[in-house]
Amino acid sequence: MNHALDQEQKEYAAYVERKSPPSHLWKDGAMAFVSGGLFCVIGQAVFDLAARFGADEKAAATIAVISMIFLGALLTGLGVYDLIGKYAGAGSVIPITGFANSIVAPAMEFKREGLVLGVGSKMFTVAGPVLVYGIGAAVIVGIIFWIGGMVFG
Repeated sequence: MNHALDQEQKEYAAYVERKSPPSHLWKDGAMAFVSGGLFCVIGQAVFDLAARFGADEKAAATIAVISMIFLGALLTGLGVYDLIGKYAGAGSVIPITGFANSIVAPAMEFKREGLVLGVGSKMFTVAGPVLVYGIGAAVIVGIIFWIGGMVFG
């Protein structure tokens, strides 16, 4: 009985191997690295341009972040961000433009259902859990540091 199960598992593993697409790990990793770096270069260019026009470091950083969020949302709205993501992979997901994409894409998909039940309720389906757990983790780490400062400080 056990032998039959082992043979069945081997046949299934061989079937999965035949049907699975080949892995392009190195190519995908390189594309993510290059495209993510390109997003960073664009953000740095916006930062440098803002600084050149007289913004201090904090204001230039804010301008760069807002510009990159706007760029990600605009490219999502135009349907271009999905094409970038097809080739860039994680390089398009990790930067702040990916966060903008994760908010705008569900909103656009459900806009036909109305502003409240479509756009409003679906806008944070992807980004919402990220925000909740990110903020929750920040609060927990903050409390740990506060307690550590009281104990060891």
